Amino acid sequence: MALSLSTRSRLLFGCTVFLASFLLFLVEPIAAKELLPLFGGSAAVWITCLVFFQTALLCAYLYAHWLTRHPQWRIHLALIFLAAAGALLWAFHQANAAATEHPILAIFSALSISIGLPFLMLGATSPLLQVWLAHLETSGIPYRLYALSNLASLLALAIYPTLIEPNLTLKTQRLAWSCGFAAFALLSAILTWKTRTVLQNPSKIEANPEETAPPSPRFHKLLWILLPMAASMQLSAVTSYLTANIAPIPLLWILPLAVYLITLILAFQFPALAEKAGSRSILTRLLVIMLASLGYVISKVDVTLSMTVGILFFLAELFFAGLFMHSEATALRPKRSSESTLFYLLFAAGGALGSFLIGIAAPLLFRFNFDLPLAFFATALLGLIVTWSSNWGQRLLWTTASVLMLVLVFLMNTAYQHNTPVAVRNFYGSLRVKQAIQYPSAIIRTLSNGSIQHGTQIFSPELSKSPTTYYAENSGVGVALHNCCGNRARRIGVIGLGAGTIAAYGESGDQIRFYEINPAVAPIAHNLFTYIRDATQRGANISIVEGDARTSLAHEPSQNFDVLVIDAFSGDAIPLHLLTTEAVALYKQHLASGGILAFHISNQHVDLEPEIVLLARAAGMKAMRVTSSINEERGEFSATWMLATENAAFFDQPEVFNRAHQPDENPKLRLWTDDYSSLLPILRW
Repeated sequence: MALSLSTRSRLLFGCTVFLASFLLFLVEPIAAKELLPLFGGSAAVWITCLVFFQTALLCAYLYAHWLTRHPQWRIHLALIFLAAAGALLWAFHQANAAATEHPILAIFSALSISIGLPFLMLGATSPLLQVWLAHLETSGIPYRLYALSNLASLLALAIYPTLIEPNLTLKTQRLAWSCGFAAFALLSAILTWKTRTVLQNPSKIEANPEETAPPSPRFHKLLWILLPMAASMQLSAVTSYLTANIAPIPLLWILPLAVYLITLILAFQFPALAEKAGSRSILTRLLVIMLASLGYVISKVDVTLSMTVGILFFLAELFFAGLFMHSEATALRPKRSSESTLFYLLFAAGGALGSFLIGIAAPLLFRFNFDLPLAFFATALLGLIVTWSSNWGQRLLWTTASVLMLVLVFLMNTAYQHNTPVAVRNFYGSLRVKQAIQYPSAIIRTLSNGSIQHGTQIFSPELSKSPTTYYAENSGVGVALHNCCGNRARRIGVIGLGAGTIAAYGESGDQIRFYEINPAVAPIAHNLFTYIRDATQRGANISIVEGDARTSLAHEPSQNFDVLVIDAFSGDAIPLHLLTTEAVALYKQHLASGGILAFHISNQHVDLEPEIVLLARAAGMKAMRVTSSINEERGEFSATWMLATENAAFFDQPEVFNRAHQPDENPKLRLWTDDYSSLLPILRW
């Protein structure tokens, strides 16, 4: 007689899977946001974390696969309690790391120490309990538990940016998550104890009729890896694009991941999507249209989309690509319950491989960012492979798409190389120096990171020594530097080097100290631009400090800056860890009496003005806004700066009074600290 489970036991299985998956995806943005300030707010932090999470999930599935073949309930119980202890320790001692020469290894190490074992146990739960339930009920593999786990994961991703991040500090988030993990540990321990007898004695389990089914062919097992790999490449590439060109914030991490999870839910809940010719044909056509459309958009390497349009289009493409790949994979899933953990193991291996190729391998192999076209090519090629046995129309469609996506890679490489004397890619982004000859018949060089410009120089006799772009004489930083110190020499600090444009203000006796986290920037500023060399020839003392500015400032004696410029950008805005009460307090320690903080807030997507008003007020400083207009002939952009100082007389000077304006305020905003920040209320949609 087959062993049967009561409704209460089935509910216990479902609740444990649901809670495990909820906690699994809730901890991801918490842990990543905690590490973000330690690596300069780089967009690559999340992509590296994503690689870690995918790899850790692979290890979790490997553990589940091993445990189903070598039942060791005592070991499993011990690991559960050790993981609970680790989660409790993390609740009171946050993860720590340093921005070393090997940031990827530092991030992997920090995550392994802080949440490694709890993450492993959470990740192993869904595939493990599915096998246990299949053994106990002998009624087939309960794949819908996988859909349930993804639904829980989706819920966690939905509530984090909307409810948790805007209302709870990081410390409170860690504590609440650890309490949830304690509940999971208790449920998991109960299930392990309840099933230990039957799992330890396989002879008591009735034969499952599915075990008479033929084993899965090797080609199917290969596709269990390759199809999730392509979907994961899409996830990583789209996330990287959004965070690098907008802002590295949890919302833009979570939206692509949520879409990715929705495709998993639909694929496992409705496996017939890939089996029915009609639905497969529609999905194929929609995906090819999206690949072609976005392939055309990204081929215009110097053109960017608005935030809303860009997010919607890229998420739509990710949805169709993920749904196609995951549906094709689930259509090939095993019929034998004994192969189910192998299926999840290889599925996870594909996910880890895809994130590794985009997050780690691509920056090492290519000096330009080919993440999206490579992901598109992999998608089209896998589409061709899995539909090869279909009609000639499908073969022709996917063959054409594959060829076009491969051509796109070469076209983008040609476009990137055109008028590009130097290009470098590392953990902190893709730096590219573009060179052109424009009016008035002068060479113009521009440094960009992704689509964000970080300085331009016009190499003409009358303009080569003039500050351009956002740093013009009439900009906020120009107003501050011209009116801070009378006729005496100035001490100027600058967070963010770029092309070194602010060095154009350096005169004899001035001391200008730049802080730059990306080691690839300084050689470019020295060798491709002349702002620093020209300032040195005029008698200014220029120094560059490598590493995160906050870390460097915290270990230096007071620099007595007359003006401290906060001009570091990650994506389209200043990294959040440079805009907290603790950061402003540190800046004040390095200001001379009456010194000025100059925040560069020009960007398309985030309204930082009201938050800086709060920060200045909390620090006992007055903040005013200075906006400058475009002057195309001199290469000057429209720029917005916030100037903050304790010296009220500074704003009374006629040159400042006529340029400075009262900033806008938002009474609904909350003061940012190292333990709390949220960009959601100030995003420009």
